[in-house]
Amino acid sequence: MPPPPPPPPSHHSDTDSSDSDSPKPHHHHHTDFSTTIFHSYIQLSNHQSPDLTKIQSFLTSSRSGALSCLICLERIRPTDPTWSCSVRCFAVFHLVCIQSWARQSSDLSSLRAATRGASDQHSVWNCPKCRIEFPKTLIPKNYYCFCGKVENPVHDPWVLPHSCGEICDRDLKYNCGHKCLLLCHPGPCPSCPKLVKARCFCGEVVDTKRCGFKEFSCGKTCSRLLDCKVHCCGEICHDGECPPCKARGVYRCLCGKLELERECFEREFRCEVPCEKLLGCGKHYCGKGCHEGGCGDCPLQGKRTCPCGKRVYEGMACDVVVPSCGGTCDKKLQCGVHRCPERCHRGPCVETCRIVVTKGCKCGSLRKQVPCYQDVVCERKCQRVRDCGRHACKKKCCDGDCPPCSEICDKKLRCKNHKCPSPCHRGACAPCPVMVTISCFCGETHFEVPCGTEKEQKPPKCSKRCHITPLCRHKSITKPHKCHYGACPPCRLVCDEEYPCGHQCKLRCHGPIPPPNPEFTLRPKKKKQHLHNDSHPGSNCPPCPELVWRSCVGEHIGAEKMMVCSNKARFSCDNYCGNLLACGNHFCTKTCHDLKIQCEECNLLCQRERKPLCPHPCPLPCHHEDCPPCKTLIKRLCHCGAMVHVFECLYYNTLSEKEQIAARSCGGPCHRKLPNCTHLCPEICHVGQCPSPEKCSKKVIVKCKCQTVKKDWPCHQVQAAYHNTGRDPKDITKSQFGIGLLDCNFDCKSKVKPDESDLHLRKSVVPEKKEADVENHVRKRKKRKDRVQHDHQVSTFQKMMGILRKLMLFAIILVSLIAMAYFGYKGLLWVNDWMNQMETQRQRKRYPRI
Repeated sequence: MPPPPPPPPSHHSDTDSSDSDSPKPHHHHHTDFSTTIFHSYIQLSNHQSPDLTKIQSFLTSSRSGALSCLICLERIRPTDPTWSCSVRCFAVFHLVCIQSWARQSSDLSSLRAATRGASDQHSVWNCPKCRIEFPKTLIPKNYYCFCGKVENPVHDPWVLPHSCGEICDRDLKYNCGHKCLLLCHPGPCPSCPKLVKARCFCGEVVDTKRCGFKEFSCGKTCSRLLDCKVHCCGEICHDGECPPCKARGVYRCLCGKLELERECFEREFRCEVPCEKLLGCGKHYCGKGCHEGGCGDCPLQGKRTCPCGKRVYEGMACDVVVPSCGGTCDKKLQCGVHRCPERCHRGPCVETCRIVVTKGCKCGSLRKQVPCYQDVVCERKCQRVRDCGRHACKKKCCDGDCPPCSEICDKKLRCKNHKCPSPCHRGACAPCPVMVTISCFCGETHFEVPCGTEKEQKPPKCSKRCHITPLCRHKSITKPHKCHYGACPPCRLVCDEEYPCGHQCKLRCHGPIPPPNPEFTLRPKKKKQHLHNDSHPGSNCPPCPELVWRSCVGEHIGAEKMMVCSNKARFSCDNYCGNLLACGNHFCTKTCHDLKIQCEECNLLCQRERKPLCPHPCPLPCHHEDCPPCKTLIKRLCHCGAMVHVFECLYYNTLSEKEQIAARSCGGPCHRKLPNCTHLCPEICHVGQCPSPEKCSKKVIVKCKCQTVKKDWPCHQVQAAYHNTGRDPKDITKSQFGIGLLDCNFDCKSKVKPDESDLHLRKSVVPEKKEADVENHVRKRKKRKDRVQHDHQVSTFQKMMGILRKLMLFAIILVSLIAMAYFGYKGLLWVNDWMNQMETQRQRKRYPRI
């Protein structure tokens, strides 16, 4: 009996996870072909080459089913016949799609060639991705494997799709003579891994290298002989030709007349000095520039011709001028058709042919007689359609070979993400060349898909571990899980986080989890509704639910209550506080309160004796410390009573009697009035009565009774005069002090005092004059009023203008009120409609199925 066939590769569902509680046997999500395909290559090279990156991307796309055709944007199934570009891009297409594409492209190429009158033998078609050209004979007809050895390869679930499963055996690049050792694979073949002996660029060092990387630099000086055959190359061992020799030296020009310092590779140069050596004829000089070697024979010796070349002269000396033959020049002009009509002449013929001929324009619509050197161009625009089949040529006087269309196609490609950047063309646009990379979350497993198919793809399944570090407190003991998109699975361990109170959280871990990968989003799936739990991912621990005994705010013994640990409410036991007050003599009589709150203050006044002794009581409430020094301000008059001094009680009471007297003195003159006269005491502010008031020396103006005679006497002399007359100076007022002490003379008698009757008459006349003035004043005011009333009389026209102004003002106010009412009403309607729309949107968001 034959052995049973091997089971097909098993696949796990997306719900498998690696953090399950019970251990499970390891299962492969898919068959990994990379180990078998790269086995021969890695066995020789001992490491992966960078050339394998593209092959691995093709393999990943094939394994995950993400290989898509760029032409139809459909997924390429393992059983679909395909064709791959084996020159540059190695893209894979449906065989049917590429055949249709190649036929359309070659037909279009043939149509362009026929339009331009060219042959149809060189019609080509382009690869849809890399745009490389293929002849029409290479249109694919059969389905081959990637290496091209097997036609119509049979699909095998254990072999890479579209592969024959045998050794590739294709010639490697650079034509090294070795074959590819990988299994039949998509993409380019990697560099040759075989070991060969190779020389460095300069050829000095021989080393064993990989055949694909056998070109290397030894890092030493090149030392190859340069083109000058004198100096050697001083560069580091390099690829390609050596640079020009830069060694400087003194070199001569070709004629040897000039010496210059130049670089070696510019050692051969010509100077600007003419040669001017005598030729062999001995009559003419060399007209060449700087040159090496001999100057040669005289060009005027031997056979000579006239300027037009028709007549030949032999044996003529070189210094004789050749005569003109007199015939027509008849040399061809620049146009190549007509000949020079001038007589035989020296020098060049005329540059432009001015013979009038009939010419036609390029498009053939205009014929005109013009000089031969001019071209005929008409203003007619070509109306032929260009190769694109959409736009007209619009070129003036076109000769029929219309240039390619210069417009950009700008049609939307099948990917619906980009527009065609090619010039305007016939047929279908080339597929979008952009490839979108779809990778797993960690980026180590990825593949490329054509633009436009990325929405239908799923991320590749990666067997690597997730590199995201958990954010919860169990990150050191959490079981690892595989690379994934979206948030990491929640931790299933107990939280055990310690509260500030010392208890531990008994709920399931509810710490934060990393956010989902923002670079890849799958199609939205309907998620099952989960029941509401107390803990949520990333939420804080709930309040501590443990029961504890808690004392009152005053911490009285025997007043504890059983409460929840997280309940921070404080309670009072309704007892007296009983704490000692700050005075140290009394206790708090308030109801039980928080110890942080200050107890009541002692309202009794301090009754202690102050030191030093002071009549003022202590201002502080009852306290147990020493009373502070008395700083009460007391007022004391100076000795003369002119100034009030303010002292601190403590300072004033600590002074002696003499110091108090000195401190109370204002330091200025005594401002007290002397008892016997009207003058002030001239002494400094002093204690007691003013000394010697009868010796006042102030000057006093003494007058007679009529106050005509005046004299200056000292004050003590005036006091003595009053004492002599039997009067006391204390009884004399200040205004009468010193008046009447002198006798009147004859001048005083000439002044006669008026009688009281005359004064009475004089006083009676004044009211009469005032009454007259009042009458005159009233009369003037009446005249002014009459004049103002006369000014206020206006004309009838001014009255009409005033009425019109009032009417216009009233109309403007009325129109403004109507406009305000109208626009206000419109505004209210708009606000009402806007509120209705907002309410409708809110209802749609709340009930989206309605």
